[in-house]
Amino acid sequence: MATGTPSNVQQLQDELSTLVLPRFAEAEALRLGQILVGIAEAERLPVVIDIRTFDRTLFHAAMPGSAPLNGLWALRKSNTALMFQEASLLVGERNRAKGESLAKHGLDPAHYADHGGAVPIRVQGAGVVAVATVSGLPQLEDHTLVVRGIKALAAG
Repeated sequence: MATGTPSNVQQLQDELSTLVLPRFAEAEALRLGQILVGIAEAERLPVVIDIRTFDRTLFHAAMPGSAPLNGLWALRKSNTALMFQEASLLVGERNRAKGESLAKHGLDPAHYADHGGAVPIRVQGAGVVAVATVSGLPQLEDHTLVVRGIKALAAG
């Protein structure tokens, strides 16, 4: 578990409630992608970075050392975050606490995953407009990397 990473549902909810942006469109998606790539390069992280809306990909990068499977995981985690409009880690923590899985909701594990790494992009007054996802590290580290990126974007 990464230092400072939320370990329970309430901590996750509190953390995620602070991640609300004033706007998010293509320019902000590109900037967020660049921030995440910069972190991944500096720390030599073998990750896939994916930023998408409900109907299209805004940014996608596969860093050195990442694998094609990471892209698939990113898509599955993104689908989960968009479906529940919650971070995939939070969805997974809630499911594990209840002894449930995504199958209870009729969701095919070939298309959905409730592991950490996908964080919804919320815009004040609009709600969830996109999702930023990282895959390639342990799930808590994937989640933490996305949160770091969103916070850096918000800070300007």
